[in-house]
Amino acid sequence: QVQLVESGGGLVQPGGSLRLSCAASGSIIEINDMAWYRQAPGKEREFVTSITKFGATNRADAVKGRFTISRDNAKNTVYLQMNSLKPEDTAVYYCWAQPVVLRNSRRIINVVWGQGTQVTVSS
Repeated sequence: QVQLVESGGGLVQPGGSLRLSCAASGSIIEINDMAWYRQAPGKEREFVTSITKFGATNRADAVKGRFTISRDNAKNTVYLQMNSLKPEDTAVYYCWAQPVVLRNSRRIINVVWGQGTQVTVSS
């Protein structure tokens, strides 16, 4: 069973920075896409940014120029560097991944979510 564990959330002042990490564990052959989503109070979960196993990235307009996603394939870990944070970035941030596992001699692509980490931007 594959698990994702996020870390790095917390309280930061507007204009500040935070770096989130998400490490995958389990019997993983490789991980395809990895991504970050967020959910603010009273709102639906929304896409923030993603990265393929080859390093191609995609970002929501709201975070372009401020957030950067990266990954370390050897460590099965994805990062989110968040700069110039705004109060509207306050949310629970969730890690998402497509790990490939071996099941009955077949490569199976799973979809896994992390438990979420709180990011609060406030003075």
